[in-house]
Amino acid sequence: MRYIIQILLYTFLIFAISQNSNAQTKKLPLQDQILQDSLYRINKKKILNFSMKEFDALFFEFFTKKNNPDILLTKTEYYDYTVQIATFSDRLARLYPDQKEVAAQNKEKWLSESYEDYLEYKASQKK
Repeated sequence: MRYIIQILLYTFLIFAISQNSNAQTKKLPLQDQILQDSLYRINKKKILNFSMKEFDALFFEFFTKKNNPDILLTKTEYYDYTVQIATFSDRLARLYPDQKEVAAQNKEKWLSESYEDYLEYKASQKK
């Protein structure tokens, strides 16, 4: 029971932290989509076998780097994190079939994260 509550809490946290509050997801440039597809294929097997502890470490590492004004992630690094976080939603959907819709929405949200938006966020941090 505690594990399920933890999963739901993380799902809520992921949605709450989201910068994109639009009902529709943004369409990424084709080059970014190709990069994401490549990263997804590379990481899928590894991420689907992640434990919650490994996912927590990945998730908090991403937000620590994202919010550190001294660190600027490359496009590949940025999408590597967001694709891995999105891929973990596939694992949650398999573990909790009744949460498939939430997991699919979460995956779509993370895959719609834009590197351009990240760069704008970093520029606003410098001000």
